[in-house]
Amino acid sequence: MESRKPLLEVLGGKATWPSPIWLMRQAGRYLPEYRALRAEAADFLSFCLSPELAIEASLQPLRRFGFDAAILFSDILLLPWALGHPLSFEEGIGPVLPPLSDRTLLARLDLDRLRPAIEPVLRAIRGVRAALPSGVALIGFAGAPFTLACYLVDGRGGEFAATRRMVREEPGLFAELIECLTQAVIGYLLAQAEAGAEVLMLFDSWAGLLSPRLFHRFVIGPTAAITASLKARFPAVPVIGFPRLAGLMVDAYGRLAGVDCVSLDTAADLSLAERLLPAPIVLQGNLDPFSLLSGGACLREEVLGIAEAVRGRPHIFNLGHGVVAATPPEHVAELVGLWRGLA
Repeated sequence: MESRKPLLEVLGGKATWPSPIWLMRQAGRYLPEYRALRAEAADFLSFCLSPELAIEASLQPLRRFGFDAAILFSDILLLPWALGHPLSFEEGIGPVLPPLSDRTLLARLDLDRLRPAIEPVLRAIRGVRAALPSGVALIGFAGAPFTLACYLVDGRGGEFAATRRMVREEPGLFAELIECLTQAVIGYLLAQAEAGAEVLMLFDSWAGLLSPRLFHRFVIGPTAAITASLKARFPAVPVIGFPRLAGLMVDAYGRLAGVDCVSLDTAADLSLAERLLPAPIVLQGNLDPFSLLSGGACLREEVLGIAEAVRGRPHIFNLGHGVVAATPPEHVAELVGLWRGLA
């Protein structure tokens, strides 16, 4: 008989205390063992596509901190790469892609390439699931269509000016891109669930760049289509949505996007979110990563504030964004001790 998994219990609507904890970017550059592992690959893309290295990177933070969930080590931009779009990661810049500016380039995104291209990712999922400690759940993930489109249209991170212009000046082209990416995300996440992912998460890191009208069209609409397809095949697999920077638009997202849990960013007021997103929506978040970077009294104050806001409702402790690379691992251990010490 499989051990109880606190993360899955909470996502099923059960309020536990203290709530389960995991962190976005819990595997990464802040860990010395990760940096040593990363040196074994020629580049970041090769690292992500090595099942053995991805499995080890996914498991490292569990050994150190005993989190309640592992999240597959990968990158959201493996999806456009799997569709045939070139991708590289440059030191000091991050991901770089040829900007997608017209239908000719859009037509080169090939959904038929997806399944064979992601096989290394699926092998990593199967390997992590087999190696998980008892009681720990496995999270698979993808970038949401709008955020993936931001990187495709602009070619790199930043203010995404080209994307924001295309949304308004070429809405038909942008809608076609979003539809292509929606179908790709559905296929990608279904494959992850088949491989053993027990929870699926959609990262919409740049959702809040849109006005409310466009947010409904290009964030909520595609997310609802994705969750409907996932639930049709895997009704027991919960979905977490992360509409970063959404502000008050998180209300409509929670009601209409079909997710089981809304992950809140650093700026979200948990007390207000508790009213905007009543049960059965589960809340996840939302410690400021810079409070974790600082540690000490600042960290303790923020943790206690979150505890006060969420006690008594289904909640998953997490950050409002990813772990900052300069964070001392000792501060992460301090955080886990603080949170679990609230019992």
